Amino acid sequence: MSLFKARDWWSATLGEGEEFDQGCLCVGDVDNSGTEHDKVVVGSYMGILRIFSPHANKTSEGALVEALLLEIQLQNAIIQVEVGKFVSCSELHHLAVLHPRKLSVFSVSGTAGNVEHGDQYQLKLVYEHNLQRTACNMTYGTFGGVTGHHSLCIQSMDGMLMFFEQDSYTFGRFLPGFLLPGPLVYNSRTDSFLTVSSARQLESYKYETLAVATEAESRQDPDLPLKTGGKRLTPDWSFVLGEQALDLCVPSLSHYSSFIFILVTDGTTNLLLGNHTNMLLVYQDVTLKWAAQLPFVPVAIRVANFPEIKGVVISLSSDGHLLCSYMGTDPSFFTTPKVDAREADYEQVDAEMKTLQKFIREATRTQDILAKTDAEEDLIVTAAVSSSMDKPSQALIQDIDGLPVPSVTVQLKVKARCVVQSSKMTVGIQPPLAVTQEKFVLEPMGQSIIF
Repeated sequence: MSLFKARDWWSATLGEGEEFDQGCLCVGDVDNSGTEHDKVVVGSYMGILRIFSPHANKTSEGALVEALLLEIQLQNAIIQVEVGKFVSCSELHHLAVLHPRKLSVFSVSGTAGNVEHGDQYQLKLVYEHNLQRTACNMTYGTFGGVTGHHSLCIQSMDGMLMFFEQDSYTFGRFLPGFLLPGPLVYNSRTDSFLTVSSARQLESYKYETLAVATEAESRQDPDLPLKTGGKRLTPDWSFVLGEQALDLCVPSLSHYSSFIFILVTDGTTNLLLGNHTNMLLVYQDVTLKWAAQLPFVPVAIRVANFPEIKGVVISLSSDGHLLCSYMGTDPSFFTTPKVDAREADYEQVDAEMKTLQKFIREATRTQDILAKTDAEEDLIVTAAVSSSMDKPSQALIQDIDGLPVPSVTVQLKVKARCVVQSSKMTVGIQPPLAVTQEKFVLEPMGQSIIF
């Protein structure tokens, strides 16, 4: 057991059977509360979007519901979530959600509640873009030096960079020599985009260079000779790494120089790194300053500020363990017990044995006097599934993408041997299956009920 552990400040387990990855976590003042306190936004490959406002030392089920501001099921898998100023003529933060074939921008707002349930949060779609290519990841920033709002850049699985300025598509460019998508990040100081190619080298493309290059829509193969106006897209500079990068980061440390993190850096700053041995490593420059044990392998790590504490480390596992922690130690108070070298008192052991045998004999004589439980169960629930589909369908959603949703009738029979008052029944199923009614309030039973 490691002495240095990530101290648990708040944690939650998200759903069952859901999958998460690197882009599924972000933090920010997504509801524009004005307090500059961050909220935790998590999206899953099952399409479930959750927004949390964690509180200190509250990990029970009731506290989890209290911290959960919003949970909504979207129609498509969520690849990445980001918080920024994505709406023109607005200084408010909005939430960008990247799906495999769609980009959606939402506004998150809270309304003060008049009941004990507290504030009510709503997710409203501002605009969306249907993508012609399958997306891999995205980045955002003040492209072209424009201030006051953020633009979005999406990298497709076939190597195309698609640029969006609020609710309009700007242009698209193919990366040269593309094979597999790599990490993508925007450097605001140099107005350039950084990525790691399949040739295992770091490449930089200025926004201006991308803007004047040949239109991606005019030719599918970027290596073909130019037939129209424009310039062939080439990196402004490149640096051979010799291995594939997992992530890129460009922190804003200085207005005069830029630091590019490729899981290693040269400068004066702190770097958080999670590895596959459940460790959270803190580097200053290239020196390891702290190592803390995590309860899982993190796929995404962020730093957030909450009302009770600042600099909380937010980590997310691939199976939905969300942890808010801080650095600290967990000392062990275990001490080796003293060895008792005294010889056994055989007379005392013999007396204890006789006492125990007396108790056993008395219990054996009286065991037939106790009432025996009936072998038949007091409450029996049986289910009968129809062998044919319903015609017409009884599904709540009649169709999905033009395809009808089939349904089948299930008959439940409840049999009680004794009187049962105020009974309720809940039907639980696993997605993608659904039921027309999940909860039933049964009448007082002293006989069989079929519904």
